[in-house]
Amino acid sequence: MRIVNLIENTEGRSECLFEHGLSFYIETESHKTLLDLGQTDSSLKNAKKIGINLNEVDTVVLSHGHYDHSGGLIPFTKINDHAAIYMQSSASGEFYAYDGDNSYRYIGIDKRILMLSKLRLLKGDYVIDDELELFTIKNRTHSLPFTNKRLLIKTACSFVPDDFCHEHFLVVKDKEHTILMSGCAHNGILSILDTYREKYGNLPDIVISGFHLMVKRNYRDNELQEVRFIAKELKKYQIKFYTCHCTGIPAFEEMRKIIGNQLKYVHSGEQIIL
Repeated sequence: MRIVNLIENTEGRSECLFEHGLSFYIETESHKTLLDLGQTDSSLKNAKKIGINLNEVDTVVLSHGHYDHSGGLIPFTKINDHAAIYMQSSASGEFYAYDGDNSYRYIGIDKRILMLSKLRLLKGDYVIDDELELFTIKNRTHSLPFTNKRLLIKTACSFVPDDFCHEHFLVVKDKEHTILMSGCAHNGILSILDTYREKYGNLPDIVISGFHLMVKRNYRDNELQEVRFIAKELKKYQIKFYTCHCTGIPAFEEMRKIIGNQLKYVHSGEQIIL
C-alpha cells in the first residue's frame, strides 16, 4: 500500500507546494483513492510533480464539509469525470468560523460540488467494498477539541456550535494492515478510536489524521494540558500514528515529548509505504 500526502500546511518534498489544507492519495490493490483535495488545486499540481496520474483515481472521499479539504475537487473533476465521490449529506451545511469582533467567515464547501454527477451523499456509515469503508460517530466518549469552539453552523436566525455530524472516517484494509484515516478529527481522535473499537472489536494498525490542535498564538495552560493528555492516551495504544495539517508543529513537538517515535509528521509531498 502506498499513501502520499499531496498537500498540507508545511513544506516537505522540495518541489511540492504546501498550503493550509489536506489531501491524501491512497493506492491499494483494487483502488486509487483520494481523501480530501486541499484548499486549492495545489494538490493536483503536486500529484503531477510526483508522477501520480489522477485520471486513474476511482474513489474520492471528502472527510467533512470544510473548504480546506474540498477546494481542489471542482478542478479535479475537470481531469477525472468518473471517480465516485463520497460525502456525508450534512457536509453541505453553512459552516462558519468566528474570527472575533463580530466577524464570521464562511468555511464550507463550494456549493457547485452538490451538482456533481458522481457525488454520493451518505447518511452515516457506508461500506464501499472489502478495502474501503466509512464510519461516523454517534456517541462521543471525550470532549471535542478546544479548537472547535470558534467553528459554527449558520441557522436561519443565529450561529450555533458545529456538532460535526458531517465528519466521517476512512478505513483502508489490505492483507497485512488496517489503516484509519481522518481529515481533522474534529470529533476528537480519542472518541474516534473508541468508536472504531466498538464498531470493529479491535484497533487499527495505523492512524493517519490531523488532530485539530493548532492555534495562532501560544497555548494557554489548559490547552497545553489537553494536548499532553491526548498524547498520553495515544501512547497506551499499540498503534503507529502519522499526523499533519491542523495538528500544528508546536502540538506535534509537545506530543512527541510524550509519545516519542510512535508519532510521526507527514509533510507535503511525503509518502508512507506499507
